[in-house]
Amino acid sequence: MLKVAIPNKGSLSEDSIAMLKEAGYRQRTDPRDLTLIDNDNDVEFYYLRPRDIALYVASGELEVGITGRDLLLDSGAKSEEFLALDFGKSTFRFAAASGKNFKEGDLNGKRIATAYPGLVSTYLAKLGVKADVVRLDGAVESSVRLGVADAIADVVSTGGTLRQAGLATFGDVILESEAILIERPGQKRSDSVETLLRRLQGVVIARQYVLVDYDVKKENLEAACALTPGIESPTISPLQKSDWNAVRAMVKRKEINQIMDSLWKVGARGILVTDIHACRL
Repeated sequence: MLKVAIPNKGSLSEDSIAMLKEAGYRQRTDPRDLTLIDNDNDVEFYYLRPRDIALYVASGELEVGITGRDLLLDSGAKSEEFLALDFGKSTFRFAAASGKNFKEGDLNGKRIATAYPGLVSTYLAKLGVKADVVRLDGAVESSVRLGVADAIADVVSTGGTLRQAGLATFGDVILESEAILIERPGQKRSDSVETLLRRLQGVVIARQYVLVDYDVKKENLEAACALTPGIESPTISPLQKSDWNAVRAMVKRKEINQIMDSLWKVGARGILVTDIHACRL
């Protein structure tokens, strides 16, 4: 039976469970449950602290797991990413008091507060910067005001929390993070792991793409297909009107409205958009 680690709480947990349900796997209904067996798919799910998942997978006790890229790199565990899941996205940045105009080189000899000491220490070593990394489990933004640190390194989304704390980001983005599927390096993937991988890939793609159908005259077909090349190529079918064709193709969801506008301009009509619930490509 395949053993899979899932985050036990927070947004990573909620989104992981939602994705696995879309992929056809049973999931817990009581957040207090620590394990769940899906007999239909021969999988056992373990709900663990997101920070611990990379360590369990590295030990070989669990074959695969879902965690954050930032948590994997911070753990230093011998686990590796093999599928990005396209949710839980964030950036990891340095920040210091507004108006200080810090640069990364200014961190030499300074105190940096973070909940990700492993990740920060590795990054500083690459920069050749020697600093005192102060580990905090929460409220990292308050550490500068309270005199615990000179700067922080933390997850940044909109930056609103940093501004409220009187902080501003500086330097390059340390890491672009998101939820990922991880495994132990060098292990042979079982059929169950390959099935899980294909199913999750199918969900990721289905969320990123939609199907677009439209009718277009033959004289405008080439221009229309250039706008909707699809994954392999668009499907083209003749219509009862001999000078018209029906076209179907997969299009990136975030681009669909602009593509519909462009299709209309090149003469496409009857443009319809349909959600994709699952796929295998």
